[in-house]
Amino acid sequence: MKTISVIKKNNDYQRFEVLKNNRNKRYKYNQFIVEGVRSLNEAVKNNWKIISFIYDKNNLSDWAKNMLETVKTEVNYTLSAQLLKELSGKEDTSELLAIIEMREDKFENIPLSDNPFIMLFDRPSNKGNLGTMIRSCDALGVDLLIITGHAVDLYEPDVIVSAMGSFFNLPVIRINNNEDFYQFVETLRMKYPDFKIIGTTAHKEKPIYREDLKTPILLMMGNETMGLNKAFKEYCDVLCTIPMAENSYASSFNVSCAASIMMYEIVRQRMNTTTG
Repeated sequence: MKTISVIKKNNDYQRFEVLKNNRNKRYKYNQFIVEGVRSLNEAVKNNWKIISFIYDKNNLSDWAKNMLETVKTEVNYTLSAQLLKELSGKEDTSELLAIIEMREDKFENIPLSDNPFIMLFDRPSNKGNLGTMIRSCDALGVDLLIITGHAVDLYEPDVIVSAMGSFFNLPVIRINNNEDFYQFVETLRMKYPDFKIIGTTAHKEKPIYREDLKTPILLMMGNETMGLNKAFKEYCDVLCTIPMAENSYASSFNVSCAASIMMYEIVRQRMNTTTG
């Protein structure tokens, strides 16, 4: 396996920087950079394609050495401690960074369970919210997260960090063409006759806990500022909300918090069916 030594900010180093910081370049190369033990472990465990490792050969733990020995890559890069520090986004420099290949956004690549639970996040605009959404979806057993429209970049380093390793365990599909999404939903309706689309709103609608959530479900969460777009709202079978205290000053929940509450209610109802 080829290893290249990078001793100055040459073309290779500049490519590393743009993979971290430039959305357009990431998609040009179809690659992104990841660091952190938890994220790299999950990426390897879930068979993401590792293109390269980047590291300081004079500062490697047993974990890092094992990664280098056991994970097949195309080419690796060794950097000086200073260059690695400048590239790493952490206060304590990561000992190992990886260049990873993006995955295709194809619905047919995603295996669904017998009773699917799918989430949609409409035009997320905040990196932390998207990362937290991914983490919550993973924790609560969601089959698939769909991201629509002009949104924060899924492969932004802050999104991956916020997801805390769940990024590599949860299938995520980005869609720019809503027609592709509608076609996907229609195939689900044909396969699962009781399939249900639930939209969310901050306005007073049906409380989430009063809806039957034991059937195959697609739960739609709206943009942080504008909520769920009109076309999606009209496409839903029902709109639900989380009731708030009458004397509350808050008019709505943070979108990731609201999603977690609603996802938990789905899980709670399904668990009661299983154990009842």
